[in-house]
Amino acid sequence: MEFAIHKTPEQWRELLAAKGAEPLAYAVLRQAATERPFSGRYEAHWASGRYHCMGCGQPLFDSETKFDAGCGWPSFSLALPGAITERHDRSHGMLRIETLCSQCGAHLGHVFPDGPTPTGLRYCMNSAALDWQTPSD
Repeated sequence: MEFAIHKTPEQWRELLAAKGAEPLAYAVLRQAATERPFSGRYEAHWASGRYHCMGCGQPLFDSETKFDAGCGWPSFSLALPGAITERHDRSHGMLRIETLCSQCGAHLGHVFPDGPTPTGLRYCMNSAALDWQTPSD
């Protein structure tokens, strides 16, 4: 897959450090790591705003689509149009759909077909991949 934003590993590390990203952010965004359930800063965060990609800043989700899935990761029922690219993930002996930022290719999490109506989707995201902003930011 080709993405509009390209950086070296060192450039990604420098960018994330400058943004004050969580220590796990590089491993999540660039190496498809997963944070432990119930450990991320946005799992129980319910303020109004928008969630952006921690890597490139692209808007990904509105807070109105966030719901408590009980899984331990921030979950959303709907991504912003064009924000997410999906690909098959066969790691760990499973078949899942991985979600990536459509601009920079950052690993965000996975999407599952067990969410609420009307979409029926659960975008299960890593907090370390997200940057929350208030509507005025």
